[in-house]
Amino acid sequence: MGKIAKHMLTDLDKLPGVQLGDFLLQFELDDPRESVQEIARKELRETPEIVEPAIEELRRLLEDDKDLFVPSDNEAWLTRFLRPCKFYPESAYSLIKRYYAFKQKHSKLYDGLIPSKETNIFNQNVLTVLPTRDQHGRRVLVLELGKKWKPSKCSLDEFFKGCVLFLEAAMLEPETQICGAVVIFDMEGLSMQHVLQFTPSFANRIVEWLQEAIPLRIKGLYIINQPFIFDMVFKVFKPFLKEKLRSRIVFTGSDKKLLHEYISPKCLSDRYGGTLTIPTVSGAQWLELLLMCDKEFSAINSYGYKKK
Repeated sequence: MGKIAKHMLTDLDKLPGVQLGDFLLQFELDDPRESVQEIARKELRETPEIVEPAIEELRRLLEDDKDLFVPSDNEAWLTRFLRPCKFYPESAYSLIKRYYAFKQKHSKLYDGLIPSKETNIFNQNVLTVLPTRDQHGRRVLVLELGKKWKPSKCSLDEFFKGCVLFLEAAMLEPETQICGAVVIFDMEGLSMQHVLQFTPSFANRIVEWLQEAIPLRIKGLYIINQPFIFDMVFKVFKPFLKEKLRSRIVFTGSDKKLLHEYISPKCLSDRYGGTLTIPTVSGAQWLELLLMCDKEFSAINSYGYKKK
């Protein structure tokens, strides 16, 4: 089995990539670099004597669960859930159940969720991932929920679905499984028309997803360029936040130096006061890459709780 096939549920033999000038944009499915393996050992207890029994035990728990249909024979898939749970098999089993229960509860959004059906959110260019990782090896997702966002052209549910597609793709990457991801919310130009889109039910869903149902280490949420009316949005979210997630939310306003304390300027474009020379990847360019993986997303969607 090739190293690509090992990480995928489908039989992709060539890793999808999009050439952007001198830069090749693609998912990173290589084995983690030595420095990242060190993080895995230190923070996630990832050593052979812990990993092997954890995989066996998680597989056993899943095979005993008659309500779930999952690829329990796929070691890379099991590892995806074990890493954020520090290789405690019972915790990973709970996470898998929450992950699929959330999908079932919000099946209207998840059914048939593949990139080719969600082209609008990417073409609006309000949701993207930075081309390089930050100084801690984390993926950086950027949402522009202010002046670039036209609610009449693109709903918050579309934002949510775009984020799900990005994070499902990120979950394929061993280094992202270990180092995690951070999210920048750029609120520049937020208006009352935007504020009114944020309902308590939407806030509840997003927070539940982030806190309970994502098999990925979300290491920081950075709110930047927020105007004073952003307080109204945050008030909607606040009641649902647990301490762990709340402690990871940082408001930097227009203070780029403060942002750089969390994300190195080497990883940011000049727009955020950074020195990154690789051009920012547009939503449409990411879409081009994601479209090559439609089949993989269909496979991801085929698992979960069995229909009663």
